Amino acid sequence: MTIKTFEVNPLGENCYVVSDETREGVIIDCGCSAESEWEDIKKYIASNDLQIKHLLNTHLHFDHVWGNAFVYRDLGLRSAANYEDLPLYERVDEQIRSVVGMAIPHPPLPPLGTSLTDGDEIIFGTTTLTVIATPGHSRGSICFYSEQDNALFSGDTLFCGSCGRTDLEGGNSHAILQSLQRLATLPDETKVLCGHGSSTTIGREKAYNPYM
Repeated sequence: MTIKTFEVNPLGENCYVVSDETREGVIIDCGCSAESEWEDIKKYIASNDLQIKHLLNTHLHFDHVWGNAFVYRDLGLRSAANYEDLPLYERVDEQIRSVVGMAIPHPPLPPLGTSLTDGDEIIFGTTTLTVIATPGHSRGSICFYSEQDNALFSGDTLFCGSCGRTDLEGGNSHAILQSLQRLATLPDETKVLCGHGSSTTIGREKAYNPYM
C-alpha cells in the first residue's frame, strides 16, 4: 500500500491518497480549501495513473471536508462517512464561524454518498479498509484500518502524543477515551496516520500518550 500525504488548508489538515499495486486508490479527508491544493493532488493522481474509487471522511468537521466539492466536480465521487456527523456537514458555515470567528468562502459541498458504520469494509484493488467507530471528537468519528498493511487512518481521534478536542459540537470526553482504549487493542506496530501532525504507532502512543 502506497500512502501519499498532502498537508492542506490553514489548519494543516492531512489529506491522504492511498493506493496499491493495482493503481486503484482512495482519498481520505480531502480538506483542500484552495484550488491550488487540489491541483497538486490531481497531478499526483495523474502522474501515477491512479483510479480513485472512493472518497472517505473520518469525520465531517469543515477542515476535513472542504475539498469534497473539488473531488465531486472532477472525479464524480461523493464522500462515504458516518451519518452521525451529518448535522455538521449541513451546517458547515456555522462550524467555520464558530471555530475561526469569521465566514470563509468555499465551493458548495455536494451531498454525501454512502453511510459508513462500525465494521464496514471499503475495498479497492487488493486492499481492504475496515471502519472502526471512534466517537468522541465528534459523534460520527471513524477510523480506517488496514490489517494487512498495519495502518490506521485515525482522523482527529488519535494524534501523536495527544487526541482530538472534545469541546466542539458532538464532542464527548468520556467517549473519546473509550475510543482510544479500543484503538489500544490494535497491534503495537500499527502505523497511525493522523488528521493533523506527524504519524506515529499504536505502541508508541500506548507508551507515551497520556490519553491512551
